[in-house]
Amino acid sequence: MTDNTTYLDHVVLWVRDPLAAADFYERAVGLEPLRLKEFAAGEEPFPSVRVDDKTLLDLMPLSLAEHMTMLPGSADIAGHPVNHVCLALPHAPFDALAARLAELGVPMSDVAHGSFGARGKATRSFYFRDPDGNVIEARHYD
Repeated sequence: MTDNTTYLDHVVLWVRDPLAAADFYERAVGLEPLRLKEFAAGEEPFPSVRVDDKTLLDLMPLSLAEHMTMLPGSADIAGHPVNHVCLALPHAPFDALAARLAELGVPMSDVAHGSFGARGKATRSFYFRDPDGNVIEARHYD
């Protein structure tokens, strides 16, 4: 594996209701919400959820898509979802996530074995959607 100091800082997901999305990611996925009060008070443009000590999922309101002007043409593609985001978990939290999603009635794909990822082939993985239709993959490596 390459020794690299670059890491994934954040992924922006477009959502209709950032507070509802943060609630889903906290209750169903077990991620820590950030900046909820500040967002609700209008002090921050979006809340986030923490994936790990270095990575966030930013929950960007779809209403801000038209304001994405950081590069020429950015507004033309803003609001389009990514294909999926993959969360790697240890074995026990992977099983706990699958159980929570099932308990909440969140539809999930069948479990796959041996899918390639950043750490090689995953032991198991599955996909689910958040309430805004963003596709999330969960996986674990032995």
